[in-house]
Amino acid sequence: MTPRRRILILVTAVVLLTVVGVFAFARASSRAEEKNQPRAGGPAVSHGAVTLAPAGGGRRIVFRNMAWGPFRDELATVPADAPGGPRTASGVKCLRFHSAGGTGICLRSEQGAVQESYRAVVLDAQLKETASRPLAGIPTRARVSPGGHLVAWTVFVGGDSYAGTDFSTRTSLLDLRTGRYDASLEDFTIRKDGAAYRNTDVNFWGVTFAADEQTFYATLATGGSTYLVRGDLAARTVTTLRENLECPSLSPDGTRLVFKKRVPGLPAEAPWRLYVLDLATMAETPLAEERSVDDQVVWTDDRTVVYSLPGDFGADLYSLPADGGGHPARLMDSALAPAFLG
Repeated sequence: MTPRRRILILVTAVVLLTVVGVFAFARASSRAEEKNQPRAGGPAVSHGAVTLAPAGGGRRIVFRNMAWGPFRDELATVPADAPGGPRTASGVKCLRFHSAGGTGICLRSEQGAVQESYRAVVLDAQLKETASRPLAGIPTRARVSPGGHLVAWTVFVGGDSYAGTDFSTRTSLLDLRTGRYDASLEDFTIRKDGAAYRNTDVNFWGVTFAADEQTFYATLATGGSTYLVRGDLAARTVTTLRENLECPSLSPDGTRLVFKKRVPGLPAEAPWRLYVLDLATMAETPLAEERSVDDQVVWTDDRTVVYSLPGDFGADLYSLPADGGGHPARLMDSALAPAFLG
């Protein structure tokens, strides 16, 4: 092959790659612009005041608005007794969100000059930032303790190589009373089967807090299995309680956990079913949802849970009795990460 022919092939390849890149950028920009336009039949959304105060004008839901339009990804609110009604959007955008006790945790993206980064932002009842921390990866879970004094979040971390996997998780805790920040639950002492345990493949995710503002529950993954653990902030320990539990969520009365469980025989891409665990008896009750739910469920009260499933425009919310009876009911379209306040 002559030098001239090599140059011609190289120039042709560069031109083709440039055209492909321009086309991909234009397509992505067009898609992004489409999401900024309200869709026919979608929920009505307008800008207004949103509060996280426990007594902020009646019981309500604050959530990430997924409806297409100018308020997409913003924290929004509706009355709890009218979840399908008009939404009030705050102007604050979050990828993951939770709130309790007048405190919010917002995991958000920040577009830099070169690449996207992520940050955990603590919000007060008026959605003003009171503290923040950079995130080491992509946000996936967030929780606030019932009294609003503790916040936790989990991210997917690239670059770690645990047991041959292509990602790992990192879960952090922040005590707003003292300012103590635990960058990773992996620094806590693990007690498994009655003995201290250490392994390089340890991962944590899905924290849920008890009302005493010291005890928490979470998922521990190690050795190819997942475990429910109970954590003690003062002692800086986590203790395994039961195998095959992921993303626990503690009921308001502190007696039960709802969680997702891998069920043998289900497809690898949809392996989970929802269960409730009675902490006194350790008895499990399957819930009446036959679809695979990949979410950290929330409780509306001691009788009902709410979770997300993929929808036409991001995600929709469904409610379900926590006693194993009843049927799933669609609660809200185009919504994610709800917190029930008031």
